[in-house]
Amino acid sequence: MRKDASPPTDTNPTAVLSQSRSLSRRQFMRAGGAAATVAIVPRHVLGGPRHVAPSEKITLACIGFGTQAIREIGGILASPEVQIVAMCDVEKDGVNYLEWEKGGIRNGIRRLLEDPDWREGHNYTPGGRDVGKEIVETYYARQRGRKRFKGCATYVDFRELLEKEKDVTAVKVMTPDHTHAAIAVAAMKQGMNVVMHKPLANRLLEARMVVDTARARGIATHFLPASDGSRLQPALDMIKSGAIGKLRELHNWSSRPMWPQFATVPTDTPPVPPGFDWTLWLGPSLDRPYHPNYTHTNFRGWYEFGGGPIADMGHYSLWPVFQFLDLDAPISVESTPTHVCTVTDQVCVRINNDYSFPTACTIRMRFAPKGDRGALDLFWYDGGIKPPVPEELLSENKELPEEGMMFIGDQGKILSEFRGEEPQLIPEAKMRAYRTEYNVAEPARDERDPRNAAWIKAFKGGPASYGDFTLAGPISDAVNLAAISLRLGGQRLLFDTASATITNVPEANKFLTRDYRSGWEI
Repeated sequence: MRKDASPPTDTNPTAVLSQSRSLSRRQFMRAGGAAATVAIVPRHVLGGPRHVAPSEKITLACIGFGTQAIREIGGILASPEVQIVAMCDVEKDGVNYLEWEKGGIRNGIRRLLEDPDWREGHNYTPGGRDVGKEIVETYYARQRGRKRFKGCATYVDFRELLEKEKDVTAVKVMTPDHTHAAIAVAAMKQGMNVVMHKPLANRLLEARMVVDTARARGIATHFLPASDGSRLQPALDMIKSGAIGKLRELHNWSSRPMWPQFATVPTDTPPVPPGFDWTLWLGPSLDRPYHPNYTHTNFRGWYEFGGGPIADMGHYSLWPVFQFLDLDAPISVESTPTHVCTVTDQVCVRINNDYSFPTACTIRMRFAPKGDRGALDLFWYDGGIKPPVPEELLSENKELPEEGMMFIGDQGKILSEFRGEEPQLIPEAKMRAYRTEYNVAEPARDERDPRNAAWIKAFKGGPASYGDFTLAGPISDAVNLAAISLRLGGQRLLFDTASATITNVPEANKFLTRDYRSGWEI
């Protein structure tokens, strides 16, 4: 385990907590109650309305700093209630990152740092711990009106960070999916708050361990793809009012994947790039030769390392559905994956693939009745597949959007696009009649981005966020069961949630967990 830099320092003496205190800063932030309140210096004594005393700040370590972490760093840096003090990534300053448009990530950093010449002449996508440190320290220096600011340590191994950074109170986890559980559980056991991107884990039993640890430790957590559900609230209101009768089906489709879904395991063995720790990147996974087809954005396409399109995007769209409809884990999951063929010795053969997600698929999950809700079928589509265009749209000569969700009842349908518009009854005439009957105003576009506000408030002793890990059990079960069905070629799985067991295909239960590298067992 190797650390790259000295612990963070700050020339402001109020930013340094005495090492002789009986409580570490992490314990202090979590203590709450009257004792903690007395010890905090009121912010109005120290500065203006946006000034936050160092003792009140969340001290955050970023574990994983690739392209998506870069996209999200600006909102955290701008928050006066958070101080980023450490960066951890197995990549030092990588050249193999992928992005959605050439130069997009670098241009975003330039805007954030107000430096139009940042890394001019570097014709590759930036990422890694050194990039993170540079962004953080440059931003804080400009914010404080200084030429330089030093206060962000860098680490290669998250375990060393958790061991040495005693005053870190929270971590943000944005590593490949297969390492999420190991990092989150270790951090929570150290008393740290955890904010993490999707999924909780790409194995069902690992995700349950993350949920169980959060519950047992009573620690504030936040799942970043979660939402407060306000975007889908109108659909729930329509369902409750009986506008579509009894809800029977839900269809959700995504344009993902936006990365290669490799049909074969690479056989060549290129050298490990300088500054990249391949063994640490593998983490809990068993040894295999390095290949760029596995790493960075590509990891999402492999069963070992990723969760596929449904884990990438389904957590966003389906989170409010699971919460609003109070869904438990599905009782059955089946799928229809695409397949790829090749030619072997002049014979056309299908590739038997249980290692990478298909280029496109449909997934059907069945949920048992609960309370006033009847049984529900949830359908997922990706790779360009959509449900058939309903008659209500055909009558208006309309098509389904590229991405969306449709609620189907026995008396009507609700369509929700993922472009900011509110859900609508279809056809339009039915929506107009509903607005008139229930005096519903025309929707106003909501531009809020409350994700950081939600976890910051929870981590500072407020109520649990809408993305608390303890709410993520059923959706995590569903997404991971879907991956197993795809891995088995589309096989239907019957699931008993109480025992966490696939009951009809015993051999499928091995995919509820993984074979661990020695020393990485969770």
